[in-house]
Order: sequence, then structure tokens, then C-alpha cells
Amino acid sequence: MKNSTFLRPSLVVIGIASIRYDKRGIGESSIANLDESKLTFDDYVEDASNWVTFIKKDKRFSSISIAGHSEGSLIGMLASTKNVDKFISVSGAGEPIDQILKKQLTQLPEKLKTESYVIIDSLKNGNTVNNINPNLSALFRKSVQPYLISWIKYNPVNEINKLTIPFLVIQGDMDIQVDTDNAKNLSPKSAVIIKVMNHVLKNVTSKEDLSSYNNPELPINTELVEVISNFIFKK
Repeated sequence: MKNSTFLRPSLVVIGIASIRYDKRGIGESSIANLDESKLTFDDYVEDASNWVTFIKKDKRFSSISIAGHSEGSLIGMLASTKNVDKFISVSGAGEPIDQILKKQLTQLPEKLKTESYVIIDSLKNGNTVNNINPNLSALFRKSVQPYLISWIKYNPVNEINKLTIPFLVIQGDMDIQVDTDNAKNLSPKSAVIIKVMNHVLKNVTSKEDLSSYNNPELPINTELVEVISNFIFKK
């Protein structure tokens, strides 16, 4: 879960242990000569599932909950089908990534937007695209396209409805990256919308205020900690 470094101290105080790890290929989980073209979304799901298997063997823990933030929300859903007691989605998407990408790219110049949409539609159909405009290569370079294809096939709403365990959906109303409609898509009747919380789980007065993204001194939203802990401890 992203930002779990800030969440962990607050949970420890109330008796909730947590395991955090860098995503495969990043930070302490970096892999020498990693072939990006071989990386898939399911690899991340497998990594999360392997951690669950590891924790399950440790008798110190009475239950296991997965909390997935942003992209990790869908990863957490898919990894919560076995040996997991509860699932928590924080700032998670409530629609497939192809739809999200199209919304995020609406501000591009018309030509680039059209090219982007064509690429996205091709990836949704399982087909890679060879000729990529250099202005779009950061997002759609050939080596990352297999990953996007493996991600697009999942609809978060379908996946969360497959869960047979209790789940909680949390969303901040100051999130500029994922709006509250996503949370309501995932959990129409019980999504928890936290006021003044943004995508990095900090309190802000404006969605456009991105200073909190690079300010580790700002505390995490206290209501978030309370909502998560109440859900985990609820029998």
C-alpha cells in the first residue's frame, strides 16, 4: 500500500501490525536487468498473495487484512480471495484502467488525444501498437504495453463483488486523481468518504494543492486511521 509508511505508526499504537514492501522492480525490491516487457499486473497480485501465505504461517497474527491504495486497491482485491479475512480499498479506481486513462488524457491536444484513444482501444483488445508518437512514449512505450494489456482486463467493480469476505471502501473528497464516484461504484451503499483528505491521505483545503505530495512532515488523516482500525477490529 502506498503511503503505508505514514499509516504504520498510527496503527502500531492501537495494536495493528503491518507489512510494507516495495513494488517489484522498485526501491528495495529492485531487480537487476529487469525486463519490463515481461512484467504483468498479475505479477504484482502474485507478490501480494505470496506475502499473505508467508504471514499466514506466523502464529503471532490472529487475522489478515489487505489494505490497497490506488493501483494497489485492485491488486489487493485480487489477492484477497484466499487466506485473507478482510479487504480495504483506499483511493481505489472504480472502473477499468482504460476508462481512467481516457479521462486523464482529455486535456491533451486533439491529435495526441485521438492517438492515445486508438492505442488504448488496441490494448483493450489485446493488441500492442508499434508506432508510438514520441510525445506519448512515456505512457505507451512498447515495453510497458503488455503490462497495460494485463491490467485493462480487470474491472474493479466485478472483482470486488467476487469477494466473500468483509470489505471497506474509503475515499477522500479532495483526491484530484481518483474522485468519489469511484468509491461509490465499488461500494454504492457503504463507501466511506473522508472530508479534506487527498490522494496521499493528507488533509488539504484544495484539490489543486499538491504540496502535501512531497511533505513527509504532514500527518496522515486521523479519521482514516480510525475508520481502518474500527473495521479491522470489528467482529
